[in-house]
Amino acid sequence: MNEAIIRTENLSKVYEAGSVRTPALRGVSLEIPRGSFTAIVGPSGHGKSTLMHLIGGLDRPSGGSVFITGVEIGGLDNASLARLRAGKIGFVFQFFNLLQGFTAAENVEIAMMLAGVPERDQADRAAALLAKVGLADKADARPGQLSGGQQQRVAIARALANDPDILLMDEPTGNLDSAAEAGIMKILLALRDQGKTVVIVTHNDEIAGRADRVVRVRDGALSR
Repeated sequence: MNEAIIRTENLSKVYEAGSVRTPALRGVSLEIPRGSFTAIVGPSGHGKSTLMHLIGGLDRPSGGSVFITGVEIGGLDNASLARLRAGKIGFVFQFFNLLQGFTAAENVEIAMMLAGVPERDQADRAAALLAKVGLADKADARPGQLSGGQQQRVAIARALANDPDILLMDEPTGNLDSAAEAGIMKILLALRDQGKTVVIVTHNDEIAGRADRVVRVRDGALSR
């Protein structure tokens, strides 16, 4: 059994707006093994994306702990947390979030610049990552010239810019047709086979069925 690369203990999150308190997560404890493909599933508004954001250090919990490669990230200051994200985690979101005025290669290169990859290495590495996701011939295309599936492939290449151990994905196939979805799944399974830890939030039962394990979230808690 692989060791847990992600672990949460009694994790909770409460959103506050004035006097209104809205619990989003209620005491979630889980372990995600290194090199696994995990799907987080459940109804809309029940805490899946909140769990993803807390695991990725994009938000801070109201209670409990998150450990990434054994490091409890809640105790890190903002700069240390940013360094951990840059070194360990790649993010892919439903709406791609590509920079429209830049080419596919430039979108990947910008992520490398932010991750501290030497400038002399950026172009070659971006080309290699685009080839990995099947877009070697689209390096000079801008997002508006690409299909939804192709844009998501660029987003995956960008997420791999820092060679992360963990790839976190929030509904990455939600806007894609079945053919594009199948292409993304093929990439994700290949990344898992190469040792990456893939965690995906999804409503799609077919995607969840391809995962090594399924984490079900309902009313902010884990359910069977």
